[in-house]
Amino acid sequence: MTTLRFNKPFDVLTQFTDDLQRQTLADFITTPHIYAAGRLDRDSEGLLILTDDGALQHRIAHPQRKLPKTYWAQLDGEITPQAIQQLKQGVQLKDGPTKPAQAAIIAEPSMLWERVPPIRVRQQIPTSWIELTIREGKNRQVRRMTAAVGFPTLRLIRYAIGSVTLDGLALGHSELLDEKKLWKSL
Repeated sequence: MTTLRFNKPFDVLTQFTDDLQRQTLADFITTPHIYAAGRLDRDSEGLLILTDDGALQHRIAHPQRKLPKTYWAQLDGEITPQAIQQLKQGVQLKDGPTKPAQAAIIAEPSMLWERVPPIRVRQQIPTSWIELTIREGKNRQVRRMTAAVGFPTLRLIRYAIGSVTLDGLALGHSELLDEKKLWKSL
């Protein structure tokens, strides 16, 4: 069995083929018969776990497992304590309410890489960073949650899935994980 953690760059599809010739996982990962355990949108960056173990993939990605996923989000504007409290309580989206989340204002993470292309910058409007941990996976959930509380996401990085983090993993690189340890930590 093979399981990798991968630091996905911005504008890379979380699949191995694309009819439109966009960048995919195949541009970075050559391990055969390995698949992403969960989704990460093309315009999001960060941690992706890939495995050829179907049971492990199911354990990581299945909504009933409620595995925590932690994101760093750069927001348009300086987020307020009231907005953080709303995120913690759960917010109402068009497809229903989200479950309560862990949310905190953070400084810009020191381990960040330069995004290519950079986010748009408006001189009159500051940005802020939050760390948000959710245990569900609605489509584009973090982006929709921050927009619902009035602070659209400009940049989104998945930092952790369960106990697996991005720590020490360069952008566009992958690393083998010890599957026995991973099973125990999930």
